[in-house]
Amino acid sequence: MPLDKTFELVELKNISKQFPGVLALNNVSMDFRKGEVHVLLGENGAGKSTLVKIIAGVYTKDKGEMLLEGSPVDFKRIRDAQEAGIAIIHQELNLLPERSIAQNIFVGKEPEKKGLPGIIDKKKMISDSAELLQRLGVDLNPNTQVKKLSIAQQQMVEVVKALSRNIKLLIMDEPTSSLTKKEIDKLFEIIRKLKSDGIGIIYISHRMDEIQRIGDRVSIMRDGEYIDTVDAKTMNMDEVITKMVGRKIEQLYSRRYNAPGKLVLQTNGLCGLRFRNVSISVHAGEVVALSGLIGAGRSELAKALFGYDPIEAGSYTLFGEKVTRATPKESTRRGMAFLPEDRKAEGLILQMPIKNNIVSASLKKVFPNFLLNNAKETRIGEHYRREMRIATPNVDKIVQELSGGNQQKVVISKWLASESKFIIFDEPTRGIDIGAKAEIYQLIDRLAGEGSAILMISSELGEVVGISDRVYVMREGEVVAELKRDKLSQEELVSWAVRGAAKND
Repeated sequence: MPLDKTFELVELKNISKQFPGVLALNNVSMDFRKGEVHVLLGENGAGKSTLVKIIAGVYTKDKGEMLLEGSPVDFKRIRDAQEAGIAIIHQELNLLPERSIAQNIFVGKEPEKKGLPGIIDKKKMISDSAELLQRLGVDLNPNTQVKKLSIAQQQMVEVVKALSRNIKLLIMDEPTSSLTKKEIDKLFEIIRKLKSDGIGIIYISHRMDEIQRIGDRVSIMRDGEYIDTVDAKTMNMDEVITKMVGRKIEQLYSRRYNAPGKLVLQTNGLCGLRFRNVSISVHAGEVVALSGLIGAGRSELAKALFGYDPIEAGSYTLFGEKVTRATPKESTRRGMAFLPEDRKAEGLILQMPIKNNIVSASLKKVFPNFLLNNAKETRIGEHYRREMRIATPNVDKIVQELSGGNQQKVVISKWLASESKFIIFDEPTRGIDIGAKAEIYQLIDRLAGEGSAILMISSELGEVVGISDRVYVMREGEVVAELKRDKLSQEELVSWAVRGAAKND
């Protein structure tokens, strides 16, 4: 699309960025305008995050030019970008939990009392914070400690914190990944207010259903290069996906349904943190999903099964063995794998190389004599790097340096290496691009076809309907419905999750 100079905010010309072994950006040219939501789309590793980090001063470019309102700029640090009116809200929020909302909004730029340099004017800081919160329609007390806020509320504070700097451009990286539908509606309301004030927004998301709802233009990136920019309201989604992944995805949800095999998991009146009286079953060759609203107790049930959280009452059988209490070590020995929702905190050792993470759940099996062998670790790591298409030149790379989608592939590889036959996937595609989603769905289908029992927790209703054999719907800690494949629909799932009864009951 040609650049309308009247609304020009940021223009990028032939931006390139090289990291050791990786050309992250290759001659990328793009523009961003005042009062628009510009969505960046691309697979994990396409270069989106690198691009916005250059705009926000986190990284410096190797080549190319960046213009802000027509004038060349070259940010060497984050503060340079902030002072120019550019702010970024990362997927992992950057707030001080022990401080108040007001203290977080004005951290590093606290107002001082007149004539008393170095003395913070707390009254002004609180009143200015209240004014900013009110401007966005956020009903929060500036004196509230951040640690007492929900994720959605913390995100609102991040937006207000950015506004306190008189921003011109706000970058939002996966802002809805942990929000409920109601919270997303509120966030979109705030985004529309920012647009009406002439603020430009760069919006990164893998949730395809959000793009046309909130976006104005969509730019597609692939392998560090700019591919195309299209109108969000009139774009053809199939064509956009093909441009993103460089190939046509014929079928997103891949399943070859099998007759269920032997009983693998049976819970009997299981009670624990935020769930009670849960009785569910999973057979070999089945994909059974837990559906429900955030806070329904699904993840807590999974953590109790694996042994992270205590079982308060009831028991379960796994491969015929009765369990009343578990530890992660015992669960792994019994053949259970758990891919947690928070892969960074619970699924990975971020400071260690890929190969060490991949063998971490099967050390005893791989090295029965407890003698580690670097060559063998590398060989196993390379096998899964190729099989899972982990985007990295080698398995010595530190996991923390990978994109979110590639980190998820490392977690999956870890459990594939353990050869577990009962696998719990908790939000397996959260923060994952559509190409990687298709690969994970194919993997789940393959595992089920090979006789593994799969218990999947997902908040993406299309995903639940698309690949499940059966679904248990949870509401307020209890199972309120069991739905078989022929009865599955998104409307039915929502109705049970919200009301605890079918819409036509």
